[in-house]
Amino acid sequence: MTDTKTTILKLDSRDWHDQVARIISAEGTLGYPDVLVRALRHIVPFDYSVSFAYRGLERPVCTFDTFTSQERIVFVTDYLEGPYLLDPFYQIYADRIEPGLYRIRDIAPDRFYHSEYYRTYYRRTGLAEEIGFLITLPHDMMLVISLMRAGTSTPFSDRDINKLRRMEPIIHASAARHWRNLGHSNHEERNSHTEPPVTDINIVRAFDNFGEGILTPREREVVRMVLRGHSSNSIGRQFEISTGTVKIHRKNIYAKLGISSQSELFSLFISDLSSTVIGD
Repeated sequence: MTDTKTTILKLDSRDWHDQVARIISAEGTLGYPDVLVRALRHIVPFDYSVSFAYRGLERPVCTFDTFTSQERIVFVTDYLEGPYLLDPFYQIYADRIEPGLYRIRDIAPDRFYHSEYYRTYYRRTGLAEEIGFLITLPHDMMLVISLMRAGTSTPFSDRDINKLRRMEPIIHASAARHWRNLGHSNHEERNSHTEPPVTDINIVRAFDNFGEGILTPREREVVRMVLRGHSSNSIGRQFEISTGTVKIHRKNIYAKLGISSQSELFSLFISDLSSTVIGD
């Protein structure tokens, strides 16, 4: 009698090779993103997929998505107006984390799901879970292919993750080949080979310099960590200072900015960011 587990593994292996063939055949074509998403969905079910390419101070580039026009407003349009700066996937690009497959809950700060970014922006997506392939591209770019399950879906199981990790080397190699000229073409469209648009630079500077002239450099660092979803304990470990010192910094920050809560801090940041973008 054939062992059931062995049969399942054989079927998974056959499906895996079939999907690999389809992905490779579609490389370099306009239909590649759709083929890639269908192949991944054949291996593991999910509700949405979106891919963003990150590079330096430039605003991310959305290379494909599976959203409706209404969903795209939240997942893409609103995201690119500034919230991407607080996205854990953007942060691990900035921190130069190794390519691979990551769950957002594993890379997010310890208070991410209690942060104002989560409550004000991320919760609007209605996602139950998000995982992403981090793929290195030429021209100092990193591509994040996100697979998302909506609030009514179950989170990705360990078996789901293991199946996707079997695909990971193929996904990385194929996507890197398909989008290998993305950075070059993006610069050509902007008529520049060295500098991103002023607006993109100012979005990042607005984040880095939020509170400048009012807060000390260390207080501004604490603000950035708070906005990303770090607890006082996490901030203390990051800066090698006591939790009590972090709490004093937070108290001073609130007093100097004339606010009394994290929600007001987030609102002030978004207001400052919006005025910076509109002003340019």
